[in-house]
Amino acid sequence: MIELKKVTKSYNGSSEPAVADVSLQIGRGEFVFLVGPSGAGKSTLLKLIFCEQLPSSGQVYFLGRDIARFKAGELLKHRRRIGMVFQDFRLLKQKTVFENVAFALEVIGRSAREIRLKVPAVLEDVGLAGKGSAFPAELSGGEQQRVGIARAVVKDPLLILADEPTGNVDRDNSRQLMELFETISLSGTTVIIATHAWDMVDRMRKRVLALEKGSLVRDEQRGGYSYES
Repeated sequence: MIELKKVTKSYNGSSEPAVADVSLQIGRGEFVFLVGPSGAGKSTLLKLIFCEQLPSSGQVYFLGRDIARFKAGELLKHRRRIGMVFQDFRLLKQKTVFENVAFALEVIGRSAREIRLKVPAVLEDVGLAGKGSAFPAELSGGEQQRVGIARAVVKDPLLILADEPTGNVDRDNSRQLMELFETISLSGTTVIIATHAWDMVDRMRKRVLALEKGSLVRDEQRGGYSYES
């Protein structure tokens, strides 16, 4: 599904590349943790897959296509196939929970009827049944992140990219959110999570890609956060 071939991403003014000569493959339905210290290149790698940024060299393939060659319409279609989940939730504060999730469908032209049917079902799937009329400020951090996940999955993406999704929630909510991501993966959606949550990585024993100074230093099935775990 995703393939990176010798991908490097450099920024002007930086002495070292953010991503350095990374090659890897991720199949459909895989659950992958992306780990490493701050500045290791995790967020940059997600941006390259989303095509928010282009590599300085090398190729990023999605479903067999080099995404750097996408035309404007193809790029939009590519991004619609991907659901993004952020550490800081990025909810629209003036909109209700229902409206925040519905907005993800409105921007891709889905009908009002489909939105009325689909949004409540997705909110129930993520444990927010009955919360549709609430505003983000009325929710806990864990509930706000569930809204973010609902917004990502409501458009039936092929891929979920999550950047430190448990960084602003407590341990119990972190565990519940990771279990929710696992359920999403079991439905056939590929899930890639950049995280510092070592305890969750060690407990779940999924595939682990470890970055260090932009380089891929470990690719381990059923891995832990570190070599020793």
